[in-house]
Amino acid sequence: MTRNSDSLRTINSRSSSNLQPVGVIGLGLLGTALCERLLAAGYPVFVYNRTQEKAIPLIELGAEWSDNPFTECSRVVISLYTSDIVDAVLEQMDSGLRAGQILIDTTTGDPSQTSALGHRLAKRDIHYLESPIAASSEQTRQGEALAIVAGPEQSYHDCCDLYDCLAAKSHYVGSWGSAAKMKLVNNLVLGLNRVALAEGLLFAEAIGVPKQNALDVLKDGNAYSIVMDVKGQKMVDSDFSTQAKLSQHTKDVRLMLSESERAGIILPMSNLHLQLLEQAESLGLGDRDNSIIIRAIEEAVRQVELTS
Repeated sequence: MTRNSDSLRTINSRSSSNLQPVGVIGLGLLGTALCERLLAAGYPVFVYNRTQEKAIPLIELGAEWSDNPFTECSRVVISLYTSDIVDAVLEQMDSGLRAGQILIDTTTGDPSQTSALGHRLAKRDIHYLESPIAASSEQTRQGEALAIVAGPEQSYHDCCDLYDCLAAKSHYVGSWGSAAKMKLVNNLVLGLNRVALAEGLLFAEAIGVPKQNALDVLKDGNAYSIVMDVKGQKMVDSDFSTQAKLSQHTKDVRLMLSESERAGIILPMSNLHLQLLEQAESLGLGDRDNSIIIRAIEEAVRQVELTS
């Protein structure tokens, strides 16, 4: 099931005074972008983050701080680094959880953990919607995200206004665990597109084709992918200002390999990709934008040259 959004048009057609408050827990790159969209649509938003300083720009935009957004809100958006952190935060805020609430979890998590969490919360009549976001923080901010949703279908319909606000499209994919699995599939293809582009640009430069020229041709040819629009110029310009941290993709690739092991298959390209990501992290690049994978390939080439 696919739902298309007209960005904020539907939301802005309603009186903001009729909008119920929404909680946002986790104010990293993605959580901040999601919060900004809710505020722009007129929702009252209660925010929480482990480090309160990250909330200051959002409070200046109109958000309110809460030590436990579940006490103020019947619908709460969660955007955290791992499923383990989600579990820990929910345990910390357990006193605010109550029957009938809806949790929209945008974390790229472990499918077995998201499924287990959904079943645990259902026993308390709390509705858990896995909702990983297929987009960078900047794409999300611009209203270009895709939400991949799994969990109670009626709860998904009950939150259509939020999905219309947060994403250009949402795909409902079934029961708990399904969205986390689909997000890993998405990130596998996306990540390999990104590393292929990085290698291609370096190959072009090595054989005398300027990287900018190569990117321009690739974008107009049959090798095109949207990664070229989002990350290509960053690679050409060595602009690694962070839209999505490289370390987050390293975490995702480890989840992919764990899932593939459970399924009894190997992912040869993803195994190689992980080596490059770990190389980048060893160079201290984990907090930079994931387009900096091009630096890891350059380092791998340099090491080969030194040993040849």
